[in-house]
Order: sequence, then structure tokens, then C-alpha cells
Amino acid sequence: MEPLLTPADRAFRDEVRTFLAEKLPPELARAGRRATSVFFHPDVTRPWQAILHERGWAAPDWPVEYGGPGWSDAQRHIFAEETARAHAPSLPPQGLKMVAPVIMHYGTPEQKATLLPRILSGEDLWCQGYSEPGAGSDLAALRLRAVRDGDDYVLNGSKIWTTHAHFANRIFCLVRTATEGRPQQGISFLLFDMDLPGITVSPILTLAGEHEFNQVFFDDVRVPVAGRLGEENDGWTVAKHLLTFERGGRYAPSLSAWLDLVREAAQATGWWDDAANRERFAREEVAVAGLRAIELAALAGGGPSAAVRPSMLKVLGSETSQRIDHLALDVAAGWTGDAEDAPDAIAVAMPKYLNNRASSIYAGSNEIQRDLIARAVVG
Repeated sequence: MEPLLTPADRAFRDEVRTFLAEKLPPELARAGRRATSVFFHPDVTRPWQAILHERGWAAPDWPVEYGGPGWSDAQRHIFAEETARAHAPSLPPQGLKMVAPVIMHYGTPEQKATLLPRILSGEDLWCQGYSEPGAGSDLAALRLRAVRDGDDYVLNGSKIWTTHAHFANRIFCLVRTATEGRPQQGISFLLFDMDLPGITVSPILTLAGEHEFNQVFFDDVRVPVAGRLGEENDGWTVAKHLLTFERGGRYAPSLSAWLDLVREAAQATGWWDDAANRERFAREEVAVAGLRAIELAALAGGGPSAAVRPSMLKVLGSETSQRIDHLALDVAAGWTGDAEDAPDAIAVAMPKYLNNRASSIYAGSNEIQRDLIARAVVG
């Protein structure tokens, strides 16, 4: 990235490094090093978001008019690199990076004025009501019914794999408001509170024993029509806009930081002494460098087109992450010391591996992403 930086960019990088050194509490950095998922407990994210919000840095990608810092693409990438290198915990993406952009694009003036400040401050925690039993990657097959009754929709059905629904006080949700025509044509996009009567959150434990997912049941839940985002039966358009943000983004900074932790752990064991193991590690360094090159090319106006870049980054990022997780497991197998003294990467190797098995499925499976890329490139 160095050749792309201006003197002002380098000064900004120094400013970010100083800020992180002074303001990132050690206990939050330790939580970042021992993360098993991109989703942190609110006890970790809320204090860190408050620190960033006070500085005006909680939403690097937001426009100035909605409270963003007004950074350039290069500055946003610098910030992502430096926070990852410092192992700062990532903030909840459902609000800041997923629903907020579609509220900005499709929301009414009242929705923007009411919802965006609460997302920025961290006052509201959001969850995503997309997948259902029998309607995961085939999202158009969703069946959660929303029947219009005066100024409300009445919801009946369920959502599954709803990340952090047990913490969230708000949800953005795809519902079926019509059954005629193509499946995509009868879907609407709703925003509403999680404490409405008739909503039940049931926990789903992961293979690692962690409570990250839930199934959410809706029994005659009345949601105000005013909470609809976009037009009735046009929620598929809103959802596609949102998925661009869920699939895209920056993978290289966090993967590079994770690879550094795996290297430290490998050097603390006999694993690193084997030349074949070091070669495996080097292949993943090259893969992360390739991801970084794609991300940086976009900053310079080159690289893959915007039509395929989110899907390409999602495939490459998730699969590289899974391979690095496999490396971490192999490194952990060589640790013979006490568990409490284990390096960070070894301490979380197994739960992180198990959690990230889903990364090639969620946000649209990688098989679907490859099909989207083929359609965009080949036609």
C-alpha cells in the first residue's frame, strides 16, 4: 500500500496509531486477539464503539451528512489495517455496515432521522431476519407471512440462524406480503422492535458450544406499516442492495492480523521448524497479499468491476480464512504446555475453526457467488 500513500495519508496513519495506542483498552485488545467470530459480545463492542463515537470514527464508511468522518478510500483502508493490526474488536456489522446503508438509500426522512443516530451511537443493536428453515441460500423461498391489517402487518412464521437476536433490540426482516408471480416479487423489507408481543427468541448453540445464533418465532406479531423500508413487495431490491455490503468489504486486514497470531503461535512450538509447514504458511501469506492487491486496486480505480468484486472478495476471503483456521488447528496440535499459557491463536483455534466453517455458506453460499461471477463475466 505504501506507494499509494500521500504525505497526508501517512500523517493520518500516524494519527490512527497514536489513537489506538492511547485509547484501545488492553482488555478489549485481548478480546480482539481471542475472537472466535466477527461478532463480539456487547460488553466488548459497546465500550469500544463509545470511544470511537466520541472521536467521530465509529462509522468510517458513512457519509458526513449522516455522521461519518468524510474519509477518503485510502484513509478508510488505513483505518481498517491499523485497527486490525492492533486487534481492536470489530463493531456489530448488522447496524453500521448492513442496514444503515439501505436506510440511507431507501429510508424516509423520518426513518433516517430516527434510526441512523441510534445506530451510530450504539444505542440500538440490530439483528438480521433473512434465513428460514428451508430458505437459506434460496432466500426467495422465504415463507414468513405478513398480512396487511389497517396500519399494521401481522407476522406469522420464523427466522433461523439469527445472529445475536438475544442481544438485539431491533431487527431488519424480509417477509412475504404476496404469493402471486415470481417469488422475489412478493417480498417486503420491515424494520421493527424485538420486544413486540408475539416474538420469541430460542437459542441455537454452535458446534463450539457458543450462543451466537437463534431461531426467532413470530406469532401474530403486529408491525407498523411505517416500519417498511421501500415499497411493498419490492423488498427483494432492498435486500440485494444490502447483500452487496454484507458480501463485500475488506478481508485482508483482519486475515493478515490473524495470520500474524498464527505465526507467533507456530514459532512457539516445533511446528515452525518444519520447512514444509513454513511453505504452507507462505502460501497463505501470498493468498492474503492477493486479496490486499484486489482491495487496493479498487482504491486506485482498477481491479475487478463493482459488479463482481463483492462476490469475488467473499469467495476468496472466506476460503482463505478457512485455510488459515486449518493451519491454526495444526499448530495447536503441537502445543504441549498448559492451556492457560497457550498463545492466543492456539487458545481459540478450535472454536474459530468451527465458527468459520459457515463463512462459505452465509451471505449467499460460495457456489452461488461463483455463479453470479460467471453470469456477470461470461453473460
